[in-house]
Amino acid sequence: MDKKKAIDESEPGPAPSHAVDRFGFIKPEQSNRPDGIPKGRSIHEREREERRIRKWRKMIGIGGSDWKHYVRRNPYVVKRRIRKGIPDCLRGLVWQLISGSRDLLLMNPGVYETLVIYETSASELEIIRDISRTFPTHVFFQQRHGLGQRSLYNILKAYSVYDRDVGYVQGMGFLAGLLLLYMSEEDAFWLLVALLKGAVHAPMEGLYQTGLPLAQQYISQFEKLVMEHMPKLGQHFVEEMINPSMYASQWFITVFLYSFPFHLTLRVWDVFLYEGIKVVFQVGLALLSFCHDDLVKLPFEKLLHSLRNFPEEATDPDVLLPLAFSFKVSSHLEEFQNEYHKQHEGTSEISSSKRLQPLISKKDEQIRN
Repeated sequence: MDKKKAIDESEPGPAPSHAVDRFGFIKPEQSNRPDGIPKGRSIHEREREERRIRKWRKMIGIGGSDWKHYVRRNPYVVKRRIRKGIPDCLRGLVWQLISGSRDLLLMNPGVYETLVIYETSASELEIIRDISRTFPTHVFFQQRHGLGQRSLYNILKAYSVYDRDVGYVQGMGFLAGLLLLYMSEEDAFWLLVALLKGAVHAPMEGLYQTGLPLAQQYISQFEKLVMEHMPKLGQHFVEEMINPSMYASQWFITVFLYSFPFHLTLRVWDVFLYEGIKVVFQVGLALLSFCHDDLVKLPFEKLLHSLRNFPEEATDPDVLLPLAFSFKVSSHLEEFQNEYHKQHEGTSEISSSKRLQPLISKKDEQIRN
């Protein structure tokens, strides 16, 4: 896989002036696709949502002041509530708290401003070229040289300077773009750093380094998980010469940001930031499991099309995520990772010296897993 072509590079067309959904994306004409919230919610549903927000506010405290204390006292409550979905109005703050990015921000005052204003990047022209390809149907990023595009450029340019070994890859724009929808530029930058350098979970930088070594590892692990949990489908993939790299690479590189409904992506990201990369494997398995009986009957071309275009009912987070959590993958992921490293010893290891020191304890990690 080519580092610089991790995402389809087709240019977006002119921005249509249509109605937008609740997240700010332009709705296609005559679209009946749900945006994650029922129309005309009942008073009972609205009251239930308000109660849920109050519970979260109590859990977080003012500006996140009570968060760490609450997590230590009630770790399984936190995990359960995150899996049910973080209230959208609190999502940006909670993401910063669970990712460790808030700590990085406080430990590095003035660093982001220096990177943006005083440093230059070899990737600047490439970033400018790609800006309009990131969420092209979202109102925040549509205006050429508007606030959204400028903020996205600043973050990507700053990161390419902060970590010159990784630099810039187009897939990173989707991560930064998502974060910008929920927090300020500086907050989004430090959350990107937390993800790529591994503030809490395993670092993601290997997904974007030359040769995409971590993506190759994840693809190998996922292929074995499919064979382990769905041997009939796994064998069908072998017979039709379908490899996960043909359909699942973007699941890992963008954490389902590239081609899945946004309301599903947000729910996946809630869990991903708290529990780590394993949820991407779990959701991937759930998608295949949901469509299993149809997929095992399809020949190569139709099979590949279906794996890149899942039906609407398969992407309902209230259906898909409980199915995903039913797959217990942690022990197998570790086993398959060790096997992969033995097979590729010396060729794909990520230097541990470049990883940030974890901001959570081993006990906390066990709870999340």
